[in-house]
Amino acid sequence: MGNLRTIEDGRGANTADVMADIGRSARAAVHALTLASTEAKNRALRAAATTIRARAADILAANARDMAAAKTNGTASAFLDRLALDSARIEAMASGLDAIAALPDPVGRVLARFERPNGLLIERVATPLGVIGVIYESRPAVTADAGALCLKAGNAVILRGGSESFFSARRIHECLTEGLDEAGLPTAAIALVPVTDRAAVGEMLSGLGGNLDVIVPRGGKSLVARVQAEARVPVFAHLEGIVHVFVERDADLNKAETIVLNAKLRRTGICGAAETLLVDRACAGTHLAPLVKMLLDAGCAVRGDAATLAADPCVTQASEADWSTEYLDAIISVRVVEGLDQAIAHVETFGSHHTDCIVTENQAAAERFLKEVDSAIVMHNASTQFADGGEFGFGAEIGIATSRMHARGPVGLEQLTSFKYRVRGNGQIRP
Repeated sequence: MGNLRTIEDGRGANTADVMADIGRSARAAVHALTLASTEAKNRALRAAATTIRARAADILAANARDMAAAKTNGTASAFLDRLALDSARIEAMASGLDAIAALPDPVGRVLARFERPNGLLIERVATPLGVIGVIYESRPAVTADAGALCLKAGNAVILRGGSESFFSARRIHECLTEGLDEAGLPTAAIALVPVTDRAAVGEMLSGLGGNLDVIVPRGGKSLVARVQAEARVPVFAHLEGIVHVFVERDADLNKAETIVLNAKLRRTGICGAAETLLVDRACAGTHLAPLVKMLLDAGCAVRGDAATLAADPCVTQASEADWSTEYLDAIISVRVVEGLDQAIAHVETFGSHHTDCIVTENQAAAERFLKEVDSAIVMHNASTQFADGGEFGFGAEIGIATSRMHARGPVGLEQLTSFKYRVRGNGQIRP
C-alpha cells in the first residue's frame, strides 16, 4: 500500500481500487493489533509524538499551503480557524499522543465476572471494535487524535480528511506511520485515504466490502447528515452542536459573565461553543443587559427576543430559525424565559442533545436541570467549551456522540471498545 501515499495532489488513482486495498490492509492489521502488547502501542504513540515535534516546520509548511488555497476559495473565518495550525497546536497534538500513551489500555479489561449455579465462570471482557472509519473536514489535528485513540484501543483506522486539509493531514499521518514502524506494528493500522475524490466517502459508507465496522464523521451538518443517511455500518456522530447556557434566577452575575463569554467566544468554531443564551425573567432586570453588553463589546452579534431587544439597541431581532441554528461564529441568540421549566422546554424543543449548561447558585435547580435535560453532556457552572475528550481526561476524543446506542458524549478509549464473554467450565452440559 506504500505506493498509494506517493499520490502528491490526491488525484490520479482509481478510487474504488484504492479504497478496497486500504480496507483489506486495515482488516489484516486488526489481527496484529489484537496480539500487540500495550508496550508496543505506547511505543508507537510516543515515537509519533517525537516525530511530530521534530517535523513541526514541515507540518506548518504543509498547513500554509492548505490555508492559502482555502483563503483563495473564500473560506469562512470559522472554518479557517479550524484548519489553521501553529506551534502551540502542533505541540498540543504531540502532547495528546503522549497523554494517550499514558492512559490505561482499555483492551482486556474485565468488565464483569460471575459464577452461575451450575459452576460456569463467566467474564465480560473489553475487546476492540475492529476497523474504524473517520471522515472529517478541516481539522488536521483529528488525524493525530483519531489515529492515536484507535491504535491504543486496538483498532485499525481509515482516515479520510477533507481536501482542504489534504497536505497538513499527510504530513501528520507520516509521523504516525513512522511511529508504528518503529514499534514493529503494521503501518496499515493507521491509513490515510490518499485521494481527494469524493467517491472515497461513498466507498467508506458502503462498508468497504465488509472491512469497515464503524464510521465516525467529524464535520459540517451536510457531511454528518449524509453519513447518517447512507452508511451501511454503525455511526458515532452528532449532527449539530446547538449548545445552550441558561442563566437561572439565582445565578451569580460575575460567574455568569465569565462562563458565557468563554462558552461563546473562546473558540466559536467548535461544537461545544454556546449558540443560545437563556436568561431567567426573574433575574433579567439585573443580569440581561450586562450579559448582552459584554457580548456586544467583545465583538459578538446578538440576536434576541423582544425583552433582549429592549435591553440594548445594538441587538437585532431573532427569527424563529435562530433558536435552532449552529452559528459556529461570533453570533449568539438570546431569549428571556419564564424560569427553569421553560428553559428545559426550550432546550428540548430546539437543542441537539449535545451540551447544555445551567448557571446558578441554587443547588436544587441545578440538580433538576442535570437530571431532566436529555443531552450527552449537561453542565452546572462551567463553560460548555469543556465538552471535549481531552478535558474529560480521555487524552483526546474521536468525536462527540449524541445517540443513545453504545457511545454517548466524548468518544474516547473506552467507547472505542466492545466486549465479549469468556465462559469457563468443567464439563457442564445443558439438561
